[in-house]
Amino acid sequence: MTRIALFQSRTGIRPEANADALAAAVAEAASGGAAMLFTPEMSGLLDRDSARASHNRYHEEDDPVLAAVRQAADRHNIWVHLGSLAVRTDGEMLANRAFVIDPSGNIKARYDKLHLFDVDLPTGESWRESATYRRGEEAVVVHGTPVGNLGLTICYDLRFPALYARLAEAGADVIAIPAAFTVPTGRAHWHVLMRARAIEAGLFVVAAAQSGHHEDGRDTYGHSLVVDPWGELLLDAEDQVGVHFADVDLKRIEEVRRSLPALHHRRPIPEVG
Repeated sequence: MTRIALFQSRTGIRPEANADALAAAVAEAASGGAAMLFTPEMSGLLDRDSARASHNRYHEEDDPVLAAVRQAADRHNIWVHLGSLAVRTDGEMLANRAFVIDPSGNIKARYDKLHLFDVDLPTGESWRESATYRRGEEAVVVHGTPVGNLGLTICYDLRFPALYARLAEAGADVIAIPAAFTVPTGRAHWHVLMRARAIEAGLFVVAAAQSGHHEDGRDTYGHSLVVDPWGELLLDAEDQVGVHFADVDLKRIEEVRRSLPALHHRRPIPEVG
């Protein structure tokens, strides 16, 4: 049995305040006995004002939030999955990038979000991630974490089950889905999609989420979840900002796959005639 922690945050427009909140969450997770902390998508900054936000976006090596989390992981001897940061790239575009950090503060893996969210919602909200972010090019499984082999995804990736099948086939035991889900789509789809991805792949899903009304005016759904391979909810943080804990038993994966071996029965899909 492995204890993990999820930080359900309400990230704001000031990186220094967000860095302090993340460092405090790392300390709380470690003191609560967690082997690994998971944080949401865009843990370092949530700001719809592009002009203001441009002053708070950094290349990876200069990012103060990443530096603070690495230092906290080292100080408290804990693994951290930093759900994602918006980092500058060599070109004009940003990357929506996740980091896995070991207890010495070293970056063990990175993942850039594969699927970008471009949509006009009935509420009048409009999102165009592809106008700002470049797409990732690789699926990533990190070996040797406290939760075994950890597959990395981010938010909108959730809607593309082939990615989760690929990660499961590559040996993932747990898949992280850090998110900043909107409220309308969260109410409609969050729980059912999370449970579906866990059931289909026969593994654990860990989804640390943003929650509540943010400084930039947006609202996010919350409900950070841990789902087991049978689709059972081990944790639902509802709308409560803060650090939440769950215990994960990796032996459950083999138990479920023995009773429902769908992953082993998967076959290449023929062309449609």
